Amino acid sequence: MKNSIILFLALILSGCFLGESQESEITASLYETYDQYKEPLLTKRRIKHADIQALIALHRKDPGLTVKKVGTSIEGRDLTLISLGSGPTDVFLWSQMHGNEPTATQAIFDILNFFRSDEFKSEKAAILKSLTLHFLPMLNPDGAEIFKRENRLGIDINRDALRLQSPEGQTLKKVRDSLEADFGFNLHDQSTYYNAERTEKPATISYLAPAFNYEKEIDERRGNAMKVIVFMNSIIQKYAPGQVGRYNDDFEPRAFGDNIQKWGTSTILIESGGYPEDPEKQEIRKLNYVSILSAIYTIANENYKDIGLDAYEKIPENDRKLFDLKIIGATYPLLGKNYILDIGINQVEVDKENHADFWYSSRIIDQGDLSTYYGYETFEAEGYTIVPGKVYPEIMNADMESLLNPGELLKKGYTYVRVKNISKEALNSPIPLHLLSPGYELPEFRFEAGKNPTFLLQKDGDYKFAVINGFLIDLGEAAPSVLNQWGRKNAMIYR
Repeated sequence: MKNSIILFLALILSGCFLGESQESEITASLYETYDQYKEPLLTKRRIKHADIQALIALHRKDPGLTVKKVGTSIEGRDLTLISLGSGPTDVFLWSQMHGNEPTATQAIFDILNFFRSDEFKSEKAAILKSLTLHFLPMLNPDGAEIFKRENRLGIDINRDALRLQSPEGQTLKKVRDSLEADFGFNLHDQSTYYNAERTEKPATISYLAPAFNYEKEIDERRGNAMKVIVFMNSIIQKYAPGQVGRYNDDFEPRAFGDNIQKWGTSTILIESGGYPEDPEKQEIRKLNYVSILSAIYTIANENYKDIGLDAYEKIPENDRKLFDLKIIGATYPLLGKNYILDIGINQVEVDKENHADFWYSSRIIDQGDLSTYYGYETFEAEGYTIVPGKVYPEIMNADMESLLNPGELLKKGYTYVRVKNISKEALNSPIPLHLLSPGYELPEFRFEAGKNPTFLLQKDGDYKFAVINGFLIDLGEAAPSVLNQWGRKNAMIYR
């Protein structure tokens, strides 16, 4: 593996254009050695300013690396620029302009670990002789503190490039202008419900070379951004095939990406979307690491210049037709008649009070003919009938977990349990049953968009599946394996 990375760096430095077999070997090296450089102190999305300040303090000691305070947020948190390299080509990367979009912030610290490592120092030094890299992680620390898109002023910083009302936007503009950066990387997270156009694949990574005018003209700067994107796409396709999208390039005159492109920096937007069974986006973080390093390498080597622009337009556009759970063809009895419904369900995150973790409050998003939509999980429900769940007749105490067998209750059609003195700790209950206070009366069962998806699927007189708070449970399987993993999925409490 070390030989693969040495080969990679040697080819970059020698200016060789990579053949397909060489490129496969090289990108595999980046991907497979990732765990050596992954920052172990960042493991969840809800990171805060203090988390990265501790890491910045460690990196401040790295040889050849400079750390500079370049601004402050509205609430007074430092905005820091981390730079390394001495090359004539300046590459500027900024992340978390939106406080709840932290995937690339984590990847930045993985990349810093890669460059600080003891391996291949001479090779990496040669790369940094071609480039000077500048990282501004967590541009919106006030938003990150409460895991919110907007800053403390309540505005979207990415719509502040003209008025520059926010100190965070002012800092971004000041840094870009002082560097006159050749390349800029605008690093974001997008909805997990985007898919690659006309496919069931999530848009795990989406790219964009933003337009700099309404006509969407392509000058040399924007063309260079497109070429780097084509290179990154060719690499990510090896690890997330079919899961790359191209963001809409309609010109937004208030946006920073569009304006930084207009101001003369070849600008590349990277959006981190969804990946199956990756709620904390750690696999997507890894893909960011590989994607960004690959871009850095091709910029250092300038082999992106040989790439044709036509391949950029072949990247599928983003679409938004994914659900967390899609149920197909279930029978729904209503007013004496049976109807056939597809059901689209999203498992919606709700932050806990400290904004360090979350619970789910799922919703039916749409129902009817959803044949043009897709699901991370899809269940064929032909022959199954939607049935409302029942309330368990006994009122339980706080030790209900040791008294109840949830799997058996679900098989009997019970989806709700009354509990005395429900506490906030019940949000962490590992039991897939909704909790009711003793005096709470459930409203009449109505199956419609906006409602919490809790019901049973019945076939041949038996309850075969349960949907509890938007999560599908096979009642024919051994319940404990489900219950042990339930955790924050059972989040609904009714008082």
